[in-house]
Amino acid sequence: MLYDAYEFQRSMLASAGAMANFGAGMLQNPANPFAYLGGGQVMASALEVFAHAAAVRGKPAFGLDHTTVNGREVAVHEQIVLQKPFGQLKRFSREGIEGGPRLLIVAPMSGHYATLLRGTVERMLPFADVYITDWRDAKLVPTSEGRFDLDDYVDYLVAFLEAIGADGEKGGAHMLAVCQPSVPAYATACLMSAQKHPCRPKTLTMMGGPIDTREAPTAVNQLATQRPHAWFQQNVIATVPMTYPGAGRKVYPGFLQLTGFMSMNLGNHMMSHWEMFKHLVAGDGESADLTKDFYDEYRAVCDMTAEFYLQTVDLVFQTHALPNGTMMHRGRPIDPATITDIGILAIEGERDDISGLGQTKAALSLARNLPADKKKYYMAEGVGHYGIFNGSKWRDHIAPVLEDWITAHD
Repeated sequence: MLYDAYEFQRSMLASAGAMANFGAGMLQNPANPFAYLGGGQVMASALEVFAHAAAVRGKPAFGLDHTTVNGREVAVHEQIVLQKPFGQLKRFSREGIEGGPRLLIVAPMSGHYATLLRGTVERMLPFADVYITDWRDAKLVPTSEGRFDLDDYVDYLVAFLEAIGADGEKGGAHMLAVCQPSVPAYATACLMSAQKHPCRPKTLTMMGGPIDTREAPTAVNQLATQRPHAWFQQNVIATVPMTYPGAGRKVYPGFLQLTGFMSMNLGNHMMSHWEMFKHLVAGDGESADLTKDFYDEYRAVCDMTAEFYLQTVDLVFQTHALPNGTMMHRGRPIDPATITDIGILAIEGERDDISGLGQTKAALSLARNLPADKKKYYMAEGVGHYGIFNGSKWRDHIAPVLEDWITAHD
């Protein structure tokens, strides 16, 4: 019933938003005499803000069709390297550019699409041959395709690294995990190291990842530990309605994840929309568009399978399986001590309110058999969670650290 109620509300808001958008257009039309009244622009701006907030959002496009390499603009083409039921491996091929470090960016499966990392991809394109995990919305995957849990996530990463291939005896691609996938990416590195897999990553960089959530717990961590596992099963898991290909699948809906994130900083989000309104009233469409673009991406959400979500809550946030040494993958132990030749870089934001300071850094001490020269920690001053992988601090300060690390271990 939860999902059905949301779909009904979304349909109603979409209709109201369409009417508001029509009204805003009418009030801004030069042929309409009411557009010249004193309150016309104010009313049009208010309607436009409401229409934007109520709009239905699908999967955004990356829209990265060019980049600059060594001062020369080159075309970029998206290619699907490997397609699987719950996600695909996407490559951003740079026309006429061969060689260079191969980088697999592991996007979060946390309610947002991989396009949330558009800025991450864009910044790394001049430097590397970039691949990304493009996860699929669980409500669009038919139940005939089976389950998808944390073990499957690790299997997908192994398959993606194998699809990219090995670089002789040097190992496979470099891997960058942003936030939530730090745990399965680390587990993948452990398993492939134990097997001496030829495609194991040369380096693993984790940014703002919950490796050990006992370090500096945040509001997100506390929410996951204050309630028993059964509470999550009973209160946040819903069934996909009949209107979607994945009808009948149990999921953690993306709209619940978005609600949680929005409520954490509700005042900031309200101020952002108030600023958007003022920009529109003042005729500053460019500044208003920046806010719109952010929320178009931020509010585009997708569902996770119930088994993946519940397993993550249990192993990552409640039992701390990885740092406690109890995490398993299909009956095999995940032991960070098996990592002996993969360079590990841990990056954290000083003001991260989702993954607190020390949670990602814990990965370095867990890899006790990895030489010191293959470990590095970087704390980005004044940076919050999203600033780690997007924005000027990412582009100007964090990305150069990552590039130097990859270059030193390529």
